[in-house]
Amino acid sequence: MIYGGNMPPRWTTVFRDAAIVVALSAAVALTTNKLRSSGIPLVAAQEYEVLVPCPEHEGKPAKPLTPGDVNPKEKGLLLVDAREAETYRAWHAPGAISIPYDYLEPKPEEKRVLRSRARRVIVYGDGENPDSGEQLANAISGKGVKNVHFVRGGAPALRRALGGGR
Repeated sequence: MIYGGNMPPRWTTVFRDAAIVVALSAAVALTTNKLRSSGIPLVAAQEYEVLVPCPEHEGKPAKPLTPGDVNPKEKGLLLVDAREAETYRAWHAPGAISIPYDYLEPKPEEKRVLRSRARRVIVYGDGENPDSGEQLANAISGKGVKNVHFVRGGAPALRRALGGGR
């Protein structure tokens, strides 16, 4: 069908022309980026660090303790190991219970702490940054448990303080 002497464009022609515009635009953008002194790298120089969102806790954050302040024989104390179960089995402080802390999925075992009626709760973790012990202690404290502490330096520092080597 002819409209005023011109044929309407076919869809294949429209897509072809659009592809040409996109290709030319990409070529101009890549060339401009390459010529700039502060161009944006197309491939990252190093791997991106993926940060895991940590849940916010309500209430007061747990208080830090030095490893020398921990006495596993203290009456009314609940000692919690926040490291992975395998690491807990390799070494743990005397009397400590294992509640591995997962940043994405808090464990129902945290309820053990809530039901324990301990006068004081001390949590130790891997001692890294962020420290799993500090994170678990803050999560427990955020649920309304009072007198919650974490050990600075985590299990490695506590092990040295308790005379367990390394």
